[in-house]
Amino acid sequence: MNDKNTRPSQARIDRAQAFELLVRTPMGELMARAHEARMARHPNELVSFVFDTNPNYTNICVTRCRFCAFCRQPNEADAYTLSPQEVAERVAAAHRLGATTVLLQGGHNPKIGLKDWLAYIRAIRVTCPQIHVHPFSPAEYLFMARQEKSNVRAILEAIYAEGIRTIPGGGAEILSERVRQRIAPHKADTQQWLEVCEAAHQIGFRTTATMMYGHVESDEDIIDHLLLLRELQDRTGGFASFIPWSFKPGDTALGKELERTVHPAKYVRIIAVARLVLDNFDHIQSSWFSENIGAGQLGLLAGADDFGGVLVEENVHRQAGHERTTTVENVKTIIRRAGFTPAQRDSFYSILKTFEGPEPLGTLNDAIG
Repeated sequence: MNDKNTRPSQARIDRAQAFELLVRTPMGELMARAHEARMARHPNELVSFVFDTNPNYTNICVTRCRFCAFCRQPNEADAYTLSPQEVAERVAAAHRLGATTVLLQGGHNPKIGLKDWLAYIRAIRVTCPQIHVHPFSPAEYLFMARQEKSNVRAILEAIYAEGIRTIPGGGAEILSERVRQRIAPHKADTQQWLEVCEAAHQIGFRTTATMMYGHVESDEDIIDHLLLLRELQDRTGGFASFIPWSFKPGDTALGKELERTVHPAKYVRIIAVARLVLDNFDHIQSSWFSENIGAGQLGLLAGADDFGGVLVEENVHRQAGHERTTTVENVKTIIRRAGFTPAQRDSFYSILKTFEGPEPLGTLNDAIG
C-alpha cells in the first residue's frame, strides 16, 4: 500500500547523521535543509489543518501513565463514562460549528467493551453522518483485545468492518523500553505499539505516528524512535503523518519530580530532523496548539506542511494545565503570516478547500499567543 510515501533514491540519513542533525547542526542550516526537503515533496506551498473535536468518552483508566493528569480511577468523584448518545450530541454540536472530524479516545476503562466501542461509532454515525470518525489509539486496541480475550487483529477487523478507516497514533510517547518503563510501565510496550500499527496498516487503516518528548528521554531515544517509525513505514506505507509534541508537566506525577524544561527550539529541531529522517512520510505536523504560535510557525519553515487541528473540544492537555483555544480564521492568519497558503483537510490529508487571497486585518486573537 506504499504509494507516494516512498523514500528518495539518494543515501538515507543513518543513526549517527540523524543524531548530529538533532544535537549539533546549526539551527539555520538544519531548518534550511528540512524546508528544502519539504518543498521538494510539497511544492505548492499549502499548509493544511483539520477542523476537529476531541471528546473523551471516559476518563477512567487503570493504566495510570505517570505523565497524565486526565485519567481517574473508577471510584474517584470526578470519574465519568459518557453514554453513546452523550458523545454523539457533543460531536453534533462540534459539527454545527464546522468540525469535519471527531478524534474519539478515552482511558483504559475495564468496564468498556467492544460492543461499547461499536455503540459509540454507531451513535455518532446516526446523529451526525457527515462527520469522519477517527477513533481509538493503538494502546487502546491492545487493551481492548485483552478485555475481550481476543487478539488485536480481530478487534481491528471489527472496527474496520464498521467502516472506520483511520486511527490516531497516540500512545507512542517515546519508543524506548527504558523510557516507557519509567513513564508508562503498564501501557503497550514499544514492540506492541508497532505491531498494532503494522496490523492496522495490513488491514487497510491509515494511521498517524506521534512522539511525546521532553521528559526522561535522551536525544538518542528520539533518534531511535524516528528510525523505528521509518522501518515500519518501509514495510507498510500506512503512516499518514508524524506528529510530535512536548510533555506538559502540569499536575502530573512525572512533572512533580522533573526539574527539566524544554525550550520551544527543541520542537523546531525535532520537526526538521523528522522531515529529513522520515523520508518515507508524506506529512509532518507543526502545531499552534501543542507548543505556541511562534514555535508552530517556525516549524512550518523547518519542514512541516501541516498545522494540526482547530479543536472544538480537548480535555487531556487541558487537565495538565495547557489550555488554548482558537478559530479557523486565527489559524488561517497564523499560516499566512508564516508565508504559506492555508488549506483545510480531512483525516486522509485530502484538501477540502484552499483559502487564497490576502490576510484579513484584525483576525488574530491575542489570547492564543
